[in-house]
Amino acid sequence: MSVLQRSALILEAFPGGCALTLAEVSTRTGLPRSTTHRLLVDLAELGWLTRRGNTFELGMALFELGERVGIKHRLRTAAVPFMQDLFAVTGQTVHLAVRDGHDAVYVEKIHGHSSLPLPSQIGGRLPLTCTAVGKALLAPESPAVQDEVLSRPLRRYTPQSITDPKTLARELDAIRRTGIAIEREEAALGGCCLASPVLLAGEPIAALSVSVPKDSFKPELLAPAVRTAALALGRALARNATGSASG
Repeated sequence: MSVLQRSALILEAFPGGCALTLAEVSTRTGLPRSTTHRLLVDLAELGWLTRRGNTFELGMALFELGERVGIKHRLRTAAVPFMQDLFAVTGQTVHLAVRDGHDAVYVEKIHGHSSLPLPSQIGGRLPLTCTAVGKALLAPESPAVQDEVLSRPLRRYTPQSITDPKTLARELDAIRRTGIAIEREEAALGGCCLASPVLLAGEPIAALSVSVPKDSFKPELLAPAVRTAALALGRALARNATGSASG
C-alpha cells in the first residue's frame, strides 16, 4: 500500500468520539507498530489526529474538511427543517442518511428524549441490509445494485438481522410499494426504526428515519409523518435543483 492508503486505513480505524493507543491502532489496521507510530505522528502534525498522552483521536482538521463536503452541506441545509418537524411531532431520534456502496452513511442526526442506545453516529456507516434507512435507500435502486448487495453475505448485527437474501428481497419489494421501510431490532436490540426514501427525479438520494424504543414502536402512527417529510424534502431539493439550473 502507498503511504496515502496506509494513512486512510489508520483514519478509518478510529470509531467516532473514541481515542486509541498505538497498540490498538496497530492491531486494528494490521500495520507494524513502527509504521503505525510514524503515520500517527505525521497525521497529528497535520491536525487530522489529536494526541492526548499515549492516545490519539480524530482531529478538528478532519471535522472542518467534512463540513466542506458538498452533498452534506447542501442536503443537510435542505433537510434540517424537515428533520426538526419530525422531531417536534415524535420526540424521537431522527436520522438523515445517504448510500455509499453497500452502506448507509449518516449525514445528520437529531437526538430524541429517550435513552435508546443506537449504533448510528454522524459520519458513521451501517449496512444497507439491517437498517431502516439502508433498506429505504436500497429498495428504489436498480435491480443491478440490489443484486450486487444481496449476492454478498448479509451482515448480522443482532439475532433479528435478516441474513436470507430472499427474505430481504421480498421486504424490498414491499418497501417499493409502500415507500416505508421498517427495522425491528436488526441493528441494535431494544430499538426499532421506520424510514422513507427521499427521491429526486425518481432516484433515491437520501433517507429520513425515526428511531423508537421497541416498547413504544407504532409504525402506523410514524409512517405518515416520515413519508410526508421525505416527500416534502424531495420536492424542496427538486425546486433547488431547478432554481440552480435556471440561475
